[in-house]
Amino acid sequence: MFRLTKRSVEALEPRSKDFFEWDADVSGFGVRVYPSGKKCYMVQYRSGSRTRRYTIGSHGVLTADQARSEAKRLLGDVVRGEDPSSVRRTKRQAPTVSGLCERFLSDYVAFHCKPTTARAYATLIRNHIKPVLGGFLIGEVTRADIAALHVKISETAPYQANRALAVLSKLFNLAEDWGLRDEGTNPTRRIKKNREIEKKRYLSDEEQISLGRALNACLEDGSETEFVVSAIMLLMLTGCRRNEITTLKWEYVTYTYLDLPDSKTGRRRIPLPREAYDILMGLPRRDGNPFVIQGITDDGHLTDLERPWRRIRKRAGLEDVRLHDLRHTYASVAMQNGIDPFTLKEIMGHRNLQTTLRYAHLADDAVQRAAGSVASRLAASIGKRNVGDRQGLRVVG
Repeated sequence: MFRLTKRSVEALEPRSKDFFEWDADVSGFGVRVYPSGKKCYMVQYRSGSRTRRYTIGSHGVLTADQARSEAKRLLGDVVRGEDPSSVRRTKRQAPTVSGLCERFLSDYVAFHCKPTTARAYATLIRNHIKPVLGGFLIGEVTRADIAALHVKISETAPYQANRALAVLSKLFNLAEDWGLRDEGTNPTRRIKKNREIEKKRYLSDEEQISLGRALNACLEDGSETEFVVSAIMLLMLTGCRRNEITTLKWEYVTYTYLDLPDSKTGRRRIPLPREAYDILMGLPRRDGNPFVIQGITDDGHLTDLERPWRRIRKRAGLEDVRLHDLRHTYASVAMQNGIDPFTLKEIMGHRNLQTTLRYAHLADDAVQRAAGSVASRLAASIGKRNVGDRQGLRVVG
């Protein structure tokens, strides 16, 4: 044994087999010399009844003094009951973020999320999360890593960046639940989301008339199928979500309501007004096809309503209107006609009242107009009074 120094280590000549030389000052610290001439610093220690070796690093990359300092630290960990070799092996075998994503999709999303949500999550993971974080070990991902990814996505798609952040938050919560990361270490905490401006677009009375004319014109000239036109009319008349209409089956239709066994918010019973019922009853049926809004296949439903809608809205002069705005319009008309938020919540299938209350200001506008109308009529009857001088009021008219 001799003291390991730069000079003494470099003087060691390779042999036909690898061998060890141990340091005279630090027990358990040594260098391993391979037949190739490569030399690696290491520590040897006992863990329980077993002897273990831990490679610190290569000579040349580390100096003898640097390796000795690291050896002292590692051997101190051993004294405190730790096993550096086992820790390193566990770390190398630890699952990556890519593996966590796969388990998330197979063990959680597949059982707890709707198909559309599952597809959205899979797209976010494939396009944004895996390319950047997929190779990281789960326990090594930091808040800085998540923040950098959020900023990167935000440069081109700020709303998508928020969706990705939400998925990552759930991912790391599950990692904690599954014992893959220490509790309370979710790296998405305190990362601020991008501000999102809620899109609220309602069709005015005139715009509703324009849309109706465009829909009827499409039927007359055959530019759109009766299923496309009927789907859009049903969206307007029921306030349903798009998929609730395009995937509607005849078995869900009754005279007074649509009984959906599953929707975005679970089972729903949607009131069916007579006007909507008449549209449904006027649609042709096809043997073997259970869907109301038929698609191009013999037994399928309409899968693409967006492209027809873009043609129809252009014809109606409503090119900034989305299909979902028809649902907003239904809710706005309901509020303006005095339907209370609790009733509207049930009609719309909202999970919570707060979502419905987004439309409350529309009811306030209707109340204001009604009050103004009453006041105008009374003023015409009794004569409007203006504030006069200190001598009293002056009656006008």
